[in-house]
Amino acid sequence: MKYRKLGKTNLLVSEIGFGSWAIGGPVMAGDVPIGWGQVDDEISKKAILKATELGVNFFDTADFYGFGHSEELFGNVFGGKWNELLLATKVGNTLSDTGSASSNYSKQYILTACEKSLKRLKKDVIDVYQLHSARIQHLEQGECIEAMEQLQKEGKIRYWGISLNTFEPQKEAIFFIEHKIGYTFQIAFSIINQIALEEVIPSAVENEYGIIARVPLHFGLLTGKFSREKVFALNDHRSKRLNPELLNLSLDRLEKVFELADARGIEPIDFAMSFILSQKGISTVIPGIRTEQQAAANVKEFAPLSIKDVDFLHSFYLSDLKQLMEAYKKG
Repeated sequence: MKYRKLGKTNLLVSEIGFGSWAIGGPVMAGDVPIGWGQVDDEISKKAILKATELGVNFFDTADFYGFGHSEELFGNVFGGKWNELLLATKVGNTLSDTGSASSNYSKQYILTACEKSLKRLKKDVIDVYQLHSARIQHLEQGECIEAMEQLQKEGKIRYWGISLNTFEPQKEAIFFIEHKIGYTFQIAFSIINQIALEEVIPSAVENEYGIIARVPLHFGLLTGKFSREKVFALNDHRSKRLNPELLNLSLDRLEKVFELADARGIEPIDFAMSFILSQKGISTVIPGIRTEQQAAANVKEFAPLSIKDVDFLHSFYLSDLKQLMEAYKKG
């Protein structure tokens, strides 16, 4: 495993981290699935330990994943003995009184939520605390920033940042940079979704923000294992996000990507991960991992792609995949 500096922090993170949304369990916001379907906690725990064995030292979660269950899993696995392992979690997403997805970025909410996360994680300090999809109006209001700075001064968090919106990450990233606040950006980034390359990544690199790349396999599409007949459980968010129409459209557009990977003799997963790690400024990539087998497939040393292939994939994004992202945005 190789390790990279997380921006201007003093943290060295494994270039492959552990994304834990999928192990949070099947949860709903009203009638909308926001989890990945049924999970087995014992299998999840083995996956976490396998990743650690393979050199992963950076784990990413959120208090919203399984409504705290994902955090509890880490606390139970490591039993308060985190040693040199690093944990990033998020705050701000919650449920409304009616049970639908909502958000709360008030100062008091964040301060209270941090205490609850620390208890679930069995940690004294959170290494990286992230505002979970906060938008520009929340940042301009200022309470969330006050809360993060207070938590850092109190020693309850080491560093903080923001997990940026999947489709529109620019405004919030620019706000952070212009106001010289925070340390990290978490971005949705993959061969399919290269929105962050347009402005966020170059500006983040120039200003020494650590970059955490999430959804590198785009919900499993870039594994090359999905057929057109793939059906997701109703309590899996992909049943909505990757409905049959979008699934078929995606597989049509990805044919050239898979053909190029095959021509290079590279497995689709390796090709997708190598593309991200070939980009300047990426600190760590956090694929979702549910099993020991997925840990073995996702946690290894990926060879960088050639400049020619990286350029081709970006050009192909601009000509074909960018339109696909517009379709995802429309839902």
